[in-house]
This record gives sequence, C-alpha cells and structure tokens, in this order.
Amino acid sequence: MENETRTAGSRCTLVVMVEIDRSLRLIRLSARTPLRAGLVLPVSRGGGGPTRQQARGRKWRRTSHGYYVPSHVDGNDVDQRIVEASAVVPWCGAVTGWAALRWCGALWFDGDDASGTRLPVDLCVSTHDIRPQSGIAVSGEGLDPRLVRWVDGVPVTDPRFASSFVMRYQATRRRAMVDLEKAMFHDLVSREEMAVFLAGQRGWTGIQQARDALAGSDENSWSPQEGAMRDIWVVQAEKPRPTCNRPLFDLEGHHIATPDLLDPVHGVFGDYDGELHLGRAQRDTDLRREGLLRHHDLEGVVMTAPDTRAPDAFIARLDDAYRRAARHSVADRTWTVEQPGWWTPTDTVARRRALSEDQRLRLLRHRRG
Repeated sequence: MENETRTAGSRCTLVVMVEIDRSLRLIRLSARTPLRAGLVLPVSRGGGGPTRQQARGRKWRRTSHGYYVPSHVDGNDVDQRIVEASAVVPWCGAVTGWAALRWCGALWFDGDDASGTRLPVDLCVSTHDIRPQSGIAVSGEGLDPRLVRWVDGVPVTDPRFASSFVMRYQATRRRAMVDLEKAMFHDLVSREEMAVFLAGQRGWTGIQQARDALAGSDENSWSPQEGAMRDIWVVQAEKPRPTCNRPLFDLEGHHIATPDLLDPVHGVFGDYDGELHLGRAQRDTDLRREGLLRHHDLEGVVMTAPDTRAPDAFIARLDDAYRRAARHSVADRTWTVEQPGWWTPTDTVARRRALSEDQRLRLLRHRRG
C-alpha cells in the first residue's frame, strides 16, 4: 500500500512538472517580442496551430515535435531555421553557438560547416530534456540565466558564451579561431572580453582549444579566408605573424592600399582572392592595386580557395616573396604604416564600437551585408 502511494505520488509530481513546464513554455512564447519581418514562429496543435487532421495535410509543415508552420514558409532559410528551433526551447534554455551569433548580427555564420554540410541549431538547456529531432543539437552544459537575452523574439546566449561554445566544439583550432573572428568582425565580442570569459570556464569541454584559438585570433580580420591564410602563413610557412588589413601610406601621407595581410618588417603582403575577384571589373581593380604596391617595392602573394586545402604551392610563393623582399633596402622605402592625422583607425573592436553612426556608415562599408 505504501509503495502504491509513493508510485501514485511520483506520477502526480511528474504530471505537475510537465504541466508547469508546458505553462512556462506558453508564457515564454507569448512574451516574445516581434520576430523579424518575413519569419514565422511555429505554433503547436493546441496553441493556435492546426488540428490533428490539418497537420497531416499539405498546408502545414512540421518543424519539430509538436510544432508547425504553414507549408509555404521556406525551411531552408537560415534565419527561419533558427526561429523554428527556438520554438522548442524550454523556459530555462536558449539558442547558442553559431545560430546565436548569427541572430545577433554575425552574418558570416551561414548555417553550414566548412564542407557545406548543414549545421544543426545548438540549444543550451540546463535542466530539461528535448526529444532528439532533425536540425537541432541539444547541449546540457550549465547555463547561467544571466547569460540569456531576448533578441527579436528569440532567446539566445550572450555572444561570449556562444563564441566559447563554437570554439570549444569546433573540429580544429584553426576553425575555432576563424569562428571567433567572425564574431569579432561584427563587434559582438573582443579578444579581451573572451580572455576574461574563458578564464572562468576552467575545466569545460574543449577549453584549451578555445584558448589556443583566441591566442591566434585578430580583431581586424575581414573574412574567414583571411584567418585561414594568416594561420597557414604563421604555423605552416613559419613566417612572422602578419598584421590584418593594415593600411599603407606613401611618405606624403596618401593612402596606397590596405592588403589583407602585411609583414611590415620585411615588406611582404598577402591577399586572398575568392570568387568575387574573378569578375573582370574586380580583376582590373586588383591588378592596378597590385601594380601600385609593387611600385613601392612591396612584394606580395595571392591565395585562392584550393590553397587552403593544399597549401604547399602557396607556401612556395610566399617563400619567393620573402626572398624578393630581402633585396629591397629598408632605407629606400617609399611607404610607411604610420597613419596620418586624417586617418580614423578601425582595427580593434573597441575602436569600432566607439564610432558614431555616421562614421560606421562611412568607414565600415565593407562590413555591411
């Protein structure tokens, strides 16, 4: 009799907990701020969504267990995927990782990995289980509620936590470093902020990889490919660490160019040429720019996509560039990295955050879109 009472009590407690969680989830969903235009929040069958029979028809698409959107909603859109995954987040969790960073503005995160494979949306849930389902990856790491924020109707983790998450769970240190630079490109985090945050995650899964990635990162990398090129330059080619997007000037203070990478001591620059550089107009611009740099006795090297997978040819070209640069006298240089008074530096997260809106529109045009 006593055992039956305990069993009945346990069942009652479970039912109450389920009902509380369901109520909290409904409250959470109802408290959402409006979503961004063009996106659709999934609804449940009992919460204004389709009936059981309607859910089986062609007019609705199931996004996750118990949640639906109209079938015309594009489930391949990366932002819609984030919204759909967020619908199953319980009251104590949040979207994290690449999806949280993208939702907060880091548009380099496109929802695919380096091979083009679609990534699941990472959810950080500290006390509740979510049924395994396609397109969602659940982490049970402890989440301080103070690190959760609502952004345009979606609960996401603080960019520091999200950046740490992607770095700690990336396949390699290089990819982890590039992911951090994607977040820094949009000023979501700084190297100093990440150093402090990672110091408080001692013993967490992948923490050493995250710290190594932070050590190799740069706040002024303008694309993921630049980070990979810089890492090959330093680690595999064993050359001095170059600066990222450092402007060059002639001795009268006129801007010459801003190469992707620059070793200002040896006078060697590096540029990454992606698909954008294949167009005729861009190619003409690149050739004029390269000619101007060579006119000032700067020696350079270009990297393309195949070089990131098999860098031997790039390393050989880089070695040649260093040999050519050694023939030029430092005393005869007609260029400098000293910035004239009219130049506004934007090479750190702190400096970019301090810009006025007008300055951001004018000086950070290359970062929009």
